[in-house]
Amino acid sequence: MEQAHSLLLNEETCSQLREHQRAEFVFEWLRFLKKLLPTTDRADVKQNQKRLVEQLTRVLTSSPGPPTRCLLAHCLALVYRMGDSLTSSLTVDRCNDIIRNKDDSPSFLPSRLAAVACLGMLYEQLGRLLINSFKETVANLLKAMKSAESQGRCEIMLCIEKILKGLGVSAVSCHRDIYKAARTCLTDRSMAVRCAAAKCLLELQREAVFLWSTELENVATLCFRAFEGSNYDVRVTISKLLGTLLASALEPRQAIAPRPGSKRNSLEEVMELLSSGFLRGGAGFLRASGDMLKGTSSVSREVRVGITQTCVVFVSILGGSWLETHFSSLLSLLTEWVSHTRATQCPADAVACRCCVSFILRATLGSLLGEKAQIAAAKEICQMISKQKRVVDAALHEGNVETRVSPADVAASQHMLVCTLLELGRLLQDLSSTAAPLLQDTSIGMFDTVISVFLQPSASARLAAAWCLRCVAVAMPAQLAVMLDRCAERLNALKSCPEAVAGYSAAIAALLGAVQLCPLGIPHSKGKVVMTVAEDLLRSAAQNSRISIQRTQGGWLLLSALSTLCPTVVEHHLPRMLLLWKCAFPLSVKDLESELRRGDSFTWQVTLEGRAGALCAMKSLVLHCKDLLTDDVISRLLPLLSCAVALLTQLPSLIKSYGKQIKNAATVFRLRVYEILTVLQPKTYEESFGTVLKQLLNDLTGPEITAGAELNLLPTLCYSQDLALLGPGLQDMDQHYIEEQLHGGGSGGGTLEYDPFTIFEKAQEVPTPLPPACALTAAAVQLFGVIFPHLGIQQRAQILEQFCGFVRQLKGARQQTVQIHVAAAFCCALKCLASSRRNLGPEEVQRPALSLLLGALEGSNPLLRCMAAEGLARLVQVLNDSSFTVSITLMSFDKLKTARDAITRTGHALALGAVYRYLGGISSTQFLSACVGVLFTLSQDSTSPEVQMWALHALSMVVDLAGPLYHCHLEASFTLVLRLLLSTPHTHVEVQQSLGRCLNALITSMGPDLQGEGVVVCMVRTSCLVGCAVMQDSPDSLVQAQAISCLQQLHMFAPRFVNLASLVPSLCINLCSSYLSLRRAVVACLRQLAQREAVEVSEHAVALVKELPRRDNTQLDVTIKEVGLEGALFSLLDRQSDPHICRDIRETLVHMISSAAEGNLAHWLKLCKDVLSVSADSTAAASVETQQEDDGDRYDDSSAFHAKPESSGPFNNLRWSTRVFSMECVCRIIAQCENGDLAHFNMALAQEQRLHESTDFLVLHLADLIRMAFMAATDHSDQLRLAGLQTLLVIICKFSNVPEPEFPGHVILEQYQANVGAALRPAFNADAPPDVTAKACQVCSAWIASGVISDLHDLRRVHQLLASSLAKVQAGRDVSSQLYNESTFTMETLAVLKAWAELYITAVQSSRQRESPCSQQQSEEVGAAGAGLLKLVQTDLATLSRLWLAALQDHAMLTLPPQYSNQLPSTGGLFYTAETVEQALPHYCSAWATILHATALWLNSTGFIMVDEGPANLSRPVTPTSMGQSTSMCSVKSPEDLNTDRLHLILGISVEFLCSPHSGDQMEYIDSCLQALQALLEVPWTRSKVGNDQALSVELLSVLHRLIVTRESPSIHMAVLELVHQIVCAAQEHVKEKRHSAEVDDGAAEKETVPEFGEGRDTGGLVPGKSLVFGALELCLCTLVRKLPQLVPKLAGSPLWQGVQTYSLSNTDCRIVTSALAILSELPSICSPEGSVSVLPTVLYLLLGVLREVMKGSVEAESGQLVPGILQALRTVLTSPMSRAEKSRGAWTELLRCALHTLLEFWCEDKTEPGMDEVTMLTALTVFLLHASAEVTTVEPLQTCCIQTFRASLESKDPLVLSRSYQLLVSLFQGPAQVARPFILALGGCLVSQLEGVEKSRPQSPAELQAVQDAVLALEALVFAADETHRPQLVAMLLPILISLLLDENALASAPAASRSLHESALRDLMRIGPQHSAVFKSLMASAPHMKARLEAAVKGNQESVNTKTPAARVISKSTPSIQLKINFL
Repeated sequence: MEQAHSLLLNEETCSQLREHQRAEFVFEWLRFLKKLLPTTDRADVKQNQKRLVEQLTRVLTSSPGPPTRCLLAHCLALVYRMGDSLTSSLTVDRCNDIIRNKDDSPSFLPSRLAAVACLGMLYEQLGRLLINSFKETVANLLKAMKSAESQGRCEIMLCIEKILKGLGVSAVSCHRDIYKAARTCLTDRSMAVRCAAAKCLLELQREAVFLWSTELENVATLCFRAFEGSNYDVRVTISKLLGTLLASALEPRQAIAPRPGSKRNSLEEVMELLSSGFLRGGAGFLRASGDMLKGTSSVSREVRVGITQTCVVFVSILGGSWLETHFSSLLSLLTEWVSHTRATQCPADAVACRCCVSFILRATLGSLLGEKAQIAAAKEICQMISKQKRVVDAALHEGNVETRVSPADVAASQHMLVCTLLELGRLLQDLSSTAAPLLQDTSIGMFDTVISVFLQPSASARLAAAWCLRCVAVAMPAQLAVMLDRCAERLNALKSCPEAVAGYSAAIAALLGAVQLCPLGIPHSKGKVVMTVAEDLLRSAAQNSRISIQRTQGGWLLLSALSTLCPTVVEHHLPRMLLLWKCAFPLSVKDLESELRRGDSFTWQVTLEGRAGALCAMKSLVLHCKDLLTDDVISRLLPLLSCAVALLTQLPSLIKSYGKQIKNAATVFRLRVYEILTVLQPKTYEESFGTVLKQLLNDLTGPEITAGAELNLLPTLCYSQDLALLGPGLQDMDQHYIEEQLHGGGSGGGTLEYDPFTIFEKAQEVPTPLPPACALTAAAVQLFGVIFPHLGIQQRAQILEQFCGFVRQLKGARQQTVQIHVAAAFCCALKCLASSRRNLGPEEVQRPALSLLLGALEGSNPLLRCMAAEGLARLVQVLNDSSFTVSITLMSFDKLKTARDAITRTGHALALGAVYRYLGGISSTQFLSACVGVLFTLSQDSTSPEVQMWALHALSMVVDLAGPLYHCHLEASFTLVLRLLLSTPHTHVEVQQSLGRCLNALITSMGPDLQGEGVVVCMVRTSCLVGCAVMQDSPDSLVQAQAISCLQQLHMFAPRFVNLASLVPSLCINLCSSYLSLRRAVVACLRQLAQREAVEVSEHAVALVKELPRRDNTQLDVTIKEVGLEGALFSLLDRQSDPHICRDIRETLVHMISSAAEGNLAHWLKLCKDVLSVSADSTAAASVETQQEDDGDRYDDSSAFHAKPESSGPFNNLRWSTRVFSMECVCRIIAQCENGDLAHFNMALAQEQRLHESTDFLVLHLADLIRMAFMAATDHSDQLRLAGLQTLLVIICKFSNVPEPEFPGHVILEQYQANVGAALRPAFNADAPPDVTAKACQVCSAWIASGVISDLHDLRRVHQLLASSLAKVQAGRDVSSQLYNESTFTMETLAVLKAWAELYITAVQSSRQRESPCSQQQSEEVGAAGAGLLKLVQTDLATLSRLWLAALQDHAMLTLPPQYSNQLPSTGGLFYTAETVEQALPHYCSAWATILHATALWLNSTGFIMVDEGPANLSRPVTPTSMGQSTSMCSVKSPEDLNTDRLHLILGISVEFLCSPHSGDQMEYIDSCLQALQALLEVPWTRSKVGNDQALSVELLSVLHRLIVTRESPSIHMAVLELVHQIVCAAQEHVKEKRHSAEVDDGAAEKETVPEFGEGRDTGGLVPGKSLVFGALELCLCTLVRKLPQLVPKLAGSPLWQGVQTYSLSNTDCRIVTSALAILSELPSICSPEGSVSVLPTVLYLLLGVLREVMKGSVEAESGQLVPGILQALRTVLTSPMSRAEKSRGAWTELLRCALHTLLEFWCEDKTEPGMDEVTMLTALTVFLLHASAEVTTVEPLQTCCIQTFRASLESKDPLVLSRSYQLLVSLFQGPAQVARPFILALGGCLVSQLEGVEKSRPQSPAELQAVQDAVLALEALVFAADETHRPQLVAMLLPILISLLLDENALASAPAASRSLHESALRDLMRIGPQHSAVFKSLMASAPHMKARLEAAVKGNQESVNTKTPAARVISKSTPSIQLKINFL
C-alpha cells in the first residue's frame, strides 16, 4: 500500500494486482491524493495535471465502487482547483457524454454514477468557473433522471445539490426545473432517493425564495406525502427541509419583493399548514373530503410523526429567544391539534397525538430555553390549564347556557390537559429546586391549578395531574409531605365525589412513588395516614354504588403505593393489609361457587376491579418488601391466590352472562393474577398449575388473542445485538418518544390510563403501560416461562405438541400471531430453564421443541427469526449435548445449501452464528471452517441485500465466539469485508452496517497483534484503516458510528497507527449530529482518546475550527474557537439528555482535567467560572460586601466579585446540573494540583517562580475559587448549593495554612472572611434542606477550626450560625415541622454535634499547644485564638456534653450484633426512631468518632468530677438513662456509677470499632479512638479504674496489638505506643498504691511480704492472654521487630532480609522504637520480685539488641533521638526498685552482670567493624557503671574489662572519641568511690601522660582542641576526687601541665586558632585554680622560674589584648564541653 502513496497512480504495480486488490489500491491512492493535493505546490500540480486527469478519467470509466467514486470526484475537483481550471470544461463534457450514453447494462452503471458524482464535485469546487456549461449539465441530468434506476436518481439529486451549492445565486435560471424534478423524487418509492431530494431542496431553498413563499403550501403537501410509508432517515431529512422552509417563511433571511395583496406569513398561518397535514395528512382534496364524510381518519402515523419532528426543527431554527417570546401563541396552536376531533377519533389515535404534542413541547422547552425562560413557560402552561379548567367547569354546570360548550369540547380538552400537565411536570423536574419561585408565585397558584384537575371527569387528565404533582415532589422534596397532607385532607373532605376519590387517590399514590426518588424521604407517620385513608375507602366502597369502583380502585392503589416506602413502614400495617386482602376474596373455593350465582354486571365489575387491585397490592408487597414475606404471611396469601386462580376459569361464563361491560375488568383481573404468580415462587402454587396452564394456553392461542403485540413482546426475548438487524433501535434515536408509536402495533404506544397502578413506579419519565390486552399477552408469556421449568416431562411434551399443533392448523395472519405467542412463551421458558440450570427433558420433549423453533426460524417476521435463533442457542445450552448441537448445525448447513428464498437463508445463517453463544464459544475447527465458508458465500450474494446483511451479522458473531481459533481466517475475512465495503451501494445501508459490525469483531479478534510489523499484519492493519475510511465517508450516520467504533478499537490495540490529526476533526464535526447513535460513538471515542492524549485531542479540535469554511460553522464550532473542545463538551453536556452521552462527556472532561488542567490552570478555571456564571440568579453575589476589593488587584480579581449579566461569556442558559458538574471539576482541579508543584499552595513561592518562568499556580486564582464556591453555595439549586459548600470545604482544607507574604503572621484566607460567612448563612435559614444545613455545619467547623479567624468578634459571627443549629437540635424533632423523614433529623443533629465536637477538639488542642513550651511565639498566637474559641464553646458545653453522650449511646445500641436487636428501645433512641434504624445508621457511622474524641476531652477536662449542670435549657431530657440524671429512673445512680458507665461506653465503642474488620479505610476514626482513649487515661480516676481491672487492660493491649499488626501508619503506631505507656503507668500506679496501703496496714514487722504485689506473684509465672506484662512484651517485640528485623535471628536470616546491610529509620521510626523501649523498661516495676526476674532477660535482650545494632552502624537514624532513648531505657531498668528488693536482688545482680558482660562482648566482637560507634558503647558502659549497684560492676573480670575498654578508647586517634571518653571519665571520677577508685588508679597516669604530650603536638582542629580541653577537665575532676590530704600533690601535678599549654608572645601571634584557644583556656584555668590552691601555686612558682616567666608573659599579653578590644567583641568562653547529650543520663 505504500506504493499507492504518490501523486500519480503507480500503474505498473496496479496492473499486477488482482481485481479486488486493484480496487483497494486505487482507493488508497485516491485517499492519499485527497490529503496530498491541498498541500502540494500549485506548479507541481499543473506540471502533472494532464497525466493526473487521464489517470482519474481512466478510474472513472473502469466501473468504480460507491466509496471510490466519491473520492474520485473529490480528487478530480481538487486537481482543477489546485491546478489549471481552464480544461475543466473538457472533463465536464466527458462526464455529460457518459451520462448521455444509452448503455443500460449493469456493468456500465458504476461509470455513469461516477460521472454524475464527478460533475457534482466539479461544480461545487469550481463554482462559477463552469457557469457556461451548467444549464446544459442540469438539463442532461434531469433528462437522465427520467430513465434512471434508484441509485441513479439518488446520485443525480445529490449532484444537483452540489451544483447549487457551488453556483449559489447564479443557478437561479434552473431553479424551477430542479424544483419540478425534486418534487417527483420526494415521493419516490426508494427511501434513499427521497432523502437525496430533500437535501437537494434544502440547498435550493437558500436561493430559491419561491420555495418558502409562493410554493410553500405545495411543498408542505408534498412533504406530507413524502412522510407516507417513510423510514426514520426520510422523516429526519424531510422534517429538516420543511422545518427550515417554515422558519424562513416566518422570519425571512432575505428581503422578498412585495407583491400586490401579499403579506408576511404569521405564526398562525405557518402552523395552520402543519395542522392541516397533522389532521388531514398529505391526501388531496377529494380523498380528504371522502374521509370526512365517512368519519374515518386517513392520516398515517408516519405523517404525524414526521410533522411532529418538522415542528421541532422549525422552532429550533427560530431559536430560544423566539420561543420565549411566542411560546403562549405556540402553546395554544399546539393544543388545538390535540383537541381536534379528527386527531382523537379512537383511543390509540388520541394517545399517539398526545405523544406528538408532548414531544414538541419537550424537545423545544427542554433544550432551547434556560431556567428563567422555563419558569416563564411553566407559568404560561399553568394559565393554559386554568383556562381549560374554567371551560370544563362551565360545561359541567347545568343551566350555564352562555358558554355553550359541547360535551365534545369537554372530551377534547382532556387531551390538552394531559399534554400540558405532563410537560409542566417535566419542566419542574428539570428545574428541580430552582423552580421554587414558581411555587411561591401566588398570582398563578400552580399547586391549586394542578389540584383542581382532580375534579375533572377525565381519568387521563386526573392521572396526568397526579404525575405532575409527583414531579413537583421530586423537584422540591420539601413540598412532598405538605402535598400529601393536603391531598389526604381533600380526599377525606370529598369522599362522596367519584372524580375526587379517583383523582386524589392517584395523587397520593404518585407522591408515595416520588419518595423513592427523594433521598430525604417523608415522615413515617404519613404511612399511617395513607393506610387509614385506604382502609376507609375500601370499607366504605359498598356504601354508595355511585362511587364504589372509584373507592375500591383508590383504596387498593394507595395500598399498592404504600408498599414502596420501605419494609419498616409496611411492617406496622401488614396485619391490617392481610385482613383487607382476606375481605376482598371469598374464604374458600366453595364460597366462590356460591358467589357466581349472585350479583349483576355492576357488582361483578366492582368485585373484579377490587380483586385486581388487591392482587396488585400483593405484587407490590412482594417486589418491595421481600423481607416481610415470612412463611406465615405466604401461607395466609395462598388461599386467596387459589380463589383468584379458580375465578379465572369462571371468567368466560361471567362475560357471557353479563356482557362486555365486565370484559375489560376481567382482562385486568387475569393480568393481575399472572403478574402476582410470576413474582412468587412457583412451588407455592403448584396445585394450581393445571388451571393456570389452561388459561395461559387460551390467552396465547385462543380466539380472542390480540394481534400486533410482537413489537412489544419479542425484543426482550431476542439477543440484544441481533436487534441491529431490524434497523436503528428506538434506544438509538432522539425521537424514540414518538418513533415508538410506529413500533407499537395497533395500540399506538402506552399511556398512564391503561394501568394507573404504574403511577408509583420508580421512574424519572412518566410510565407508558400497554393496553390491558397487550399487557396480558406479555404477562402470559412471562408466567409460562416461570412455570414451565417446574412441570413434569409428560406435561412439557404435551404442551409443546399442542403449540406445534396450533401453528400447523391455523392459516394467515392468525397463524403468525399464534406462532409469535407460542414461540415467545417457549423462548421465555428456555431462558428460565437456563438460569435455573435445569434440563429440558428427553427426546419426546426435544422433538416438538425443535419443531417449534425451526418453524419460527423460517417465519416471515424478522423479529420472530431473531427470537428463534436466540431460542435455539438457549435450547442447545439447556440440553448441553454435543451430538444435538452438531445435528442442529448440519441441518442449518443443509437448509442453506438447498433453500433459495431469503427468509430461510437469513434465519439459518443467524442460527449458525448463535448456536454456540452459550457454550463458551466455538471449539470445533471443522464447524468453524464450514460455517465461515457458507457465510462467506451468503455475504457475497448481491442479489439479496437482506441475506448479505444477516450473513455478515452472523459472521461477526462467529468471529466473536471463535476467539483465537479464528486467526487462520482473519486475512480472508478482512479481504472480504473490504471488497464488499468498496462495492456495496450507499442505498444498501443495512449491508454496510453489518460490514461495520463485522470489521469491529475482526479488529477485536486480532487484538494487540495489530501492533506487529509482519507483512500480513501490516496488510491487515491497512485493510482496517481503509475499511474505516470507507465507512467514515458513508452518508449514513449508523455506518459512520461503526467507523468511529472501529477506529476506537484500533486505537486501543495499536494507538500509534491511528492518525489523531484526521480522527479528532471528524469526531468534532459530528459532535452536534442530529443522530443520537453517531453522537454516542463520537463521545465514547473522545473519552478513550482523552485518557491517553488529552492535550493533543484539544489541539487538533481547535485546529479544525480554524480550517473549517465559514458556511459549515455551527454553534459548537464557535464554542470550540472560544473555549476549546472542553468548552464545547460543557455545552453539549448541557444540551444532552441521553445518560450514556452525559456519562461519557463527564468522563472525558475528567480525563482532560487530570492530563491538562495543571498546565493550563487559568483556562480551565475561567471555563468553570464561565459555566457557573450563567446562573439564573447569580446576581445575588453582587450584593455581598467584600473586604478584599481594596487589595484585589494583586490577585487579578478586581472584577471577581461583581456579578456578570446572564448573557455574557461563551455560554448561555446552562442548567443547574451542568453547573454542579463544573464545581466538581473545580474540586478535581484542586486535587490534581495537590499532587503537583508545592507552589500551588504557597503564595510566596508562586510569586517568586512567576518572576522566572511563565507558569501558573492555583494560589494565584484563590479569589476566583472563593468566588465560584460562593456563587454556587448561594444559588437557588439545592444540588448546586451542596456542590458549592463542598468546594468551599476543600478550599478551606487546602489553603487554611497558606501564609500571606505581605502581612507576616497572617494567612491568605483571612481576607475572604466576609465571603465565607455570606456563603454559609443561607444554609442555616429555617427553610434550608437538612442535607444543605448538615454540609454547612461541616464547612463551619472546618472554617473555625482552620485557625484562619483569630479575632473573637469574627469568630462569634460564624459561631452564631452553629449556635442557631444547636438551638434547633435542642428544640427536637417533635417541635420542628415534619417535612422530611425522621432520619434527616438524625443527619442534621449529628452533623451539628459533630461540628461542635470538631470545634471543641480544635479549641482544646490549641489551648494545650499554647501551654507547651516548644515554639513559644507561634503557640501563643495559636493559643490565643484557641482560648477565645474555647471560651465560646464553653458556654454551651453543659448541653453539648449531654447531647454527645446521648449520641454515643445511640450509636452503641445501633452497632449491637443482630442477636441483641431485641435490646434496642422499642421507640428508638434520642436522635432516631425505631423505624429509621437503617437510614440513621450511616449518619451515626460518619459522626461518632469525632463526638467520641470530644466527649473524652470533656471528661478529661472535668476529671470525671460530677457537677450539678442543671437542665441546660433543654426542652426534654436528653441524657440517656444509663448516663444518669434521668428522673424516670426508680433509683438514682451515684456519681461513681455514672462515671463508670460513661467510661465503659467510650471504651466499649472504641474497642468495638478497633476490632472491626471493616475499619481498614477509616484511619481518621482509628486516630480519634486512640486520642479519646489517651485523653481518658490522662485522668487519675480513669487510670485507677483501668489499673484495677487487669482483664480490661489486657483486652485493650490485645486490641492495640492487633492494630500494630494490621496498620502501617506510623502515626497510628505512635499513638498506640503512647496509649500502652499510659496503661502500663496505670498499672504502675495501682501496684504502688497496693504496696503503699500494705505498708501502712501491715506495719514494719511484715515488710518482707509487701513487694509481692504485681504480676508473677511468688512464682514469677506470666499467663499469656491474662498477663498485662506479657501482652505489653508481645506488643513491644512486634513493634521492634517490624523496625529492626535483625533482632530476631530467624528473621534476619530469611530471604527477605538477607543482603540488607543497613536499615534506615525516619524520625517517626526512631520515636516508635524509643517509645517501645521506654515501655519495656517500665515493665519490671509492675511485676512482683519473682515476676520481674522472669521479665528481665527479655527486656535486657531487646535493649542490648537495639543498642548493638546502633553501635554496629547497621541502623541509619535521621535524628539523634534513638541513642538517648535507648540509654534512658537502660537507666530506667538499672535503677528499678526490683534490683534492690530482697527477694530479687540476687537474681537481678546476676542478670545485670550477664548484661554487662554481653555489652563488653559487643565491644570485643564488633570493634573491628568500620561503622562501630565507640561513643555509644562507652556511654552505655558509663550508664551501667554509674547506675547499677556496685555488686554488678565491681566484680572481676567485669571491672577489669571496663577499665580496659576505657583505656583503649583513650588511645583512639579519633578526637571525637577521645573527647567523649574524657567527658565520661569526668562522670566516673565524680561517681561513687567504689566505682571511681579503680578507674582513677588505672587511668590517671595515662591521662597525665597524654596531657604532657600536648605541648609537643598542639591541637590543630576544633575537635582536637575540644579533646584536650575535656582531658584537662577530666584531670581536674581526678584532682578534686582525691582526699584533701593528697589533693595538693595532685594540684602540683596539674598546674605544670596547664602552664605547658601556654604559648610565648612570639609563638602566640603566629599560632593556629585552635592552639591560641588552648592557650586562652589554659590561662583561664590557671587563673581559676591558682587562687584556690595558693600555697601550692606559690611554691611551684618559686621552685620553677621558667614556669613563672611563662605564666607572667601570658597574663601580661592577655591584659593587653583585653584593653585593645571593645567590650562588645569580648568572647566569654565557658569551660563546658561543646558536645553534649540532649538528656543527662548521668
